[in-house]
Amino acid sequence: MRVLIVNTSERTGGAAVAASRLMAALGNNGVQAKMLVRDRQTDDPRVVSLGGSWWQRRHFLWERFTIFLRLHFSRKHLFEIDVANAGFDITRLPEFREADVVHLHWVNQGMLSLKGIQKILRSGKPVVWTMHDIWPATAICHLTLSCRHFTTRCHHCRYLPGGGSGSDLSTAVWKRKQKMLNGHSVSFVACSRWLEGEAKASALLKGQTITSIPNPIDTRIFCPGSQREARQEEQLPHDKRLLLFVCQRVTNRYKGMDYLIEACQMLADEHPEMRQNTGIVILGGHADEVAQQLPFETYALGYVADEARIARIYRAADLFVLPSLSENLPNTIMEAMACGVPCVAFRVGGIPEEIDHLKNGYVANYRDAADLARGLHWVLCQADHDELSRQAVRKVAHSYSPSSVSVRYIEVYQHAIAQQHFNL
Repeated sequence: MRVLIVNTSERTGGAAVAASRLMAALGNNGVQAKMLVRDRQTDDPRVVSLGGSWWQRRHFLWERFTIFLRLHFSRKHLFEIDVANAGFDITRLPEFREADVVHLHWVNQGMLSLKGIQKILRSGKPVVWTMHDIWPATAICHLTLSCRHFTTRCHHCRYLPGGGSGSDLSTAVWKRKQKMLNGHSVSFVACSRWLEGEAKASALLKGQTITSIPNPIDTRIFCPGSQREARQEEQLPHDKRLLLFVCQRVTNRYKGMDYLIEACQMLADEHPEMRQNTGIVILGGHADEVAQQLPFETYALGYVADEARIARIYRAADLFVLPSLSENLPNTIMEAMACGVPCVAFRVGGIPEEIDHLKNGYVANYRDAADLARGLHWVLCQADHDELSRQAVRKVAHSYSPSSVSVRYIEVYQHAIAQQHFNL
């Protein structure tokens, strides 16, 4: 079986990491998998790039410009919505023609247009589409938050000026997506059971096949190891309990840094000794912008791409915290658990599927800084840390190993091929 995995980037972002790991896992199970990307970051021969830098970016720039106009020249929400009005035609490529299955992942920001996706569907190839967020099931947004318009028809979009209207941009794109999918079968795969439920509630995907399969994780890289050695190599203190926060851009408000700052301040006020024996490690860009707001010693490591070093940083921590306001099934929690690090996060999206409350971590009430503080203190000071660590590693080995995930995807591919033959 030959599978073409399509994603905007090879390595940047959670979807790219997940897609790359899946390609490797499929290869280990006898599937000839290739990856087609706009942004290539390695020299892996299995990864195919779409071309030169300017040629790659033209669709992205045009789409951003049209969205900028619709936002009345405001940068607010500029990168929170996608309209897919520009993109590449991949059906002419030899890699596409050779594929038995076309597997779409995150294809936004100028990678594929709605017309391009429609052309893929019209090609007759079986199409599997992994949903790393809700965008395939809505008109233009990646985060619905409390909006439920997508269950009937997108309109009055909160991301548009004035809250949109009954026939705004979201309505227009909704109709284009309806036209794109009309008469075509797509096998949608959500990365969490929560997202599967949201997708099944979407009026746009009514009648489509929807299931859930978690992202795989390379447990050869992300695995337990010596905390002392990890701290020594990263030049982190040995005499402090270290909390770890990981985010591509620390100032992204949806990742919940404001709640972490508030929770840490509560801990520092209620347990003054923590000011001296606790530190926070921040992995991601713009960490220096928030470091001074935290009451504990902060160690900003910047953005790191090397997976081996990322795993070492996880091992250096006593606890991983991710107070996100919206999540699917975050790779970072999976990675931390694989390294034996207990996790604390809000009860949102697929996070409760990863963290078993009071067994391998703590699931705090949504947007509740006080409960987040209780969770941090419980993991650091009250729980049996070694047992939490063992349970975290066990959960990853059972649920997120590459072999188990790839087998489930192969079943989806086989079903998609059979369904396509039946439709023909």
